[in-house]
Amino acid sequence: MGEYCASPEGDSALAAPASPPATLMFPSPSPAPAVARPLYGSCDRRYVKQVFDNLHGSISLDPLALQFVDTEEFQRLRDLKQLGLTYLVYPGAVHTRFEHSLGVYSLAGKAMNNLKTYQGEELGIDRIDMQTVKLAGLLHDIGHGPFSHLFEHEFLPRVDPGSTWSHELMSTRLLDSIVDKHAIDIENDYLNMVKEMISASSKFARTKSAKDKHFLYDIVANGRNGIDVDKFDYIDRDCRACGLGSNFQYWRLMEGMRVMGDEICYPAKDYLSIHKLFSTRADLHRTVYTHRKVKAVELMLVDALIEANDYLGISLHATDPEDFWKLDDTIIKSIETAPNSELEKAKEIIQRIRRRELYKFCNEYSVPKEKLEHFKNVTAQDIICSQKSSEVSLKEEDVAVSNVKIDLTRGKDNPLESIKFFKDFGCDEKFPITDDRVSHLLPAYNEDRIVRVYAKKPELVEAVSKAFENLQVRMYGEKTQVHETPKKKRLRSN
Repeated sequence: MGEYCASPEGDSALAAPASPPATLMFPSPSPAPAVARPLYGSCDRRYVKQVFDNLHGSISLDPLALQFVDTEEFQRLRDLKQLGLTYLVYPGAVHTRFEHSLGVYSLAGKAMNNLKTYQGEELGIDRIDMQTVKLAGLLHDIGHGPFSHLFEHEFLPRVDPGSTWSHELMSTRLLDSIVDKHAIDIENDYLNMVKEMISASSKFARTKSAKDKHFLYDIVANGRNGIDVDKFDYIDRDCRACGLGSNFQYWRLMEGMRVMGDEICYPAKDYLSIHKLFSTRADLHRTVYTHRKVKAVELMLVDALIEANDYLGISLHATDPEDFWKLDDTIIKSIETAPNSELEKAKEIIQRIRRRELYKFCNEYSVPKEKLEHFKNVTAQDIICSQKSSEVSLKEEDVAVSNVKIDLTRGKDNPLESIKFFKDFGCDEKFPITDDRVSHLLPAYNEDRIVRVYAKKPELVEAVSKAFENLQVRMYGEKTQVHETPKKKRLRSN
């Protein structure tokens, strides 16, 4: 037998099991700590994005704002031109609602920073106020339809007379849809405040949730007197895009604004600067927004949209936020590429626009100031009924009428009468200022009504012009237009 060497521990050691091979041990992972919900209005600089704007420079988008910006509903604003079809007359006017919304967001933040710097402790301005006002500025225009105001003020009233639709109301409805669809983390109370600030200047203004700090509702959309950062941005942006000079300096008002008695007041020395805000806006309406060629194109496009409405269901999309956000300026391509023969007339109108064969401007007149209060919009039927003996018998579909209203935001009233001023920063008294105490060169009337008439076919210019002149005589006892329709335009034909 071979020799056996016993272990030092004896036989007991033989019964012991062999040791397992050595293994590399990893500590079991500890459960991940719960991520704390960021406070509303807090801003982690790691997640801030910088966007460069050609008007305001670098704009810092906070994390909550970015959640909204990155949605498809907000990105749609890139396809909505700020001035609709104005670029066909002013080629530079191709800026969009997207950049305007970022600009208003930036200015809302700057206005709040100014108030917080000088009156933060007195007013109790906190991170919630800052975030809410900035979000209202960012989202105030998400409810605009194709071609901006044309959809709201020209198209919808034609297909649905008496409609109460407004882009402010749609903005609030679309905002609810965005929050639900994209699971954006914002409390209902704060969301309601944002919606109230968006609609603050509209006839659908909501009851303010905040028991105090009502001045916050006057920063983005001011329903009290019309001074707000929305106007600050679009006036400067539109003037620049259209190549027009602007002497209005919004930064003076932002630096000088002061809250007194829960409303924003301004230094008395800035009275004329504020008047320049409203007068510059009125000049833009007269020379850009309601330019007679711009209105001719708009009248034609509205006719095309109406022709296409039954097939494309354009107006139906305006009732549902889930469908509405899919509408933008590319609707023209939808009409042109539609295979339906029922859209031939709409396609023909769009082709005429592309060939610059616009409705022919006949003439215009400004409503006499003593008739302004009781003025009613002139219709194509009014023109037809004023036609006397003529070789051409006009029909209603041969005539297009544009009734233009230009004011300082308050109709015949002067908006500066609703603004409170203070003498200097050492004074705690606020007071109104009447314009006659400042200058006798300021306008005595604050509203214009202009009636423009177009012939849809060149050969009808003379007949429409004569009927329009007859209407003026019948309404006012005289021709109120500036001059006769040029003879070469009257005799123009195909």
